[in-house]
Amino acid sequence: MSIQIYLLDDQVMIRSAIRSLLQKNEKFEIVGDSGDPRKAIDEIATLVPHVVLCDITMPGLSGIDAVGRIRKCSPKTSVVMLTHHEGESFVEQALQAGAEGYLSKDSDPRELSLAIEAVYRGDPYVSPKVSSGLVSAARSLAPVGRPAPATRIDSLTPREREVFQLLAVGHANKNVARELGISLGTAKKHRENLQRKLGCQSAAELARLAIREGLLNL
Repeated sequence: MSIQIYLLDDQVMIRSAIRSLLQKNEKFEIVGDSGDPRKAIDEIATLVPHVVLCDITMPGLSGIDAVGRIRKCSPKTSVVMLTHHEGESFVEQALQAGAEGYLSKDSDPRELSLAIEAVYRGDPYVSPKVSSGLVSAARSLAPVGRPAPATRIDSLTPREREVFQLLAVGHANKNVARELGISLGTAKKHRENLQRKLGCQSAAELARLAIREGLLNL
């Protein structure tokens, strides 16, 4: 039986390139793709693919925040993060969120097949290019075993993270409320809370922070 794969990346050319690469392998079947995380989650719930290849930096909802939703709506689906982010904080957040694999877009293309087959078997897979960075970071910690410092984003609740990303891409409070299916008052309250936690007083400051954290492209 072929391994059914869903592609989630907001860049059309990237999705097209990955599709072309994977279709050369008769073991794989691309059952769907999207650049919209929220739309993708609904489709994944219906398609129930074996593996989802997911980027991190996407508008409205980051790949890391999408992982938990994917696992909830399709528990048997494995998620492999496929991203240009190689920092240890991104890897740790992704794995803690429930991803089974993490692959750099700068990795050898042959690694993609290895990662997909590994998580399909139930084995975790972290690209050597990424894991070598984790080892280096771990060795630089003093004292040994000290956890990586938390970022301001880590202080947000899952809902506040969603609101944060929507505000960062320019959505007004009423658009946030409509997008998330909450009341305008609730959206405003979430905004007040996250701005206080992040120390940001404007949408521009939120956008700059999102860019620094790697959650929003320039």
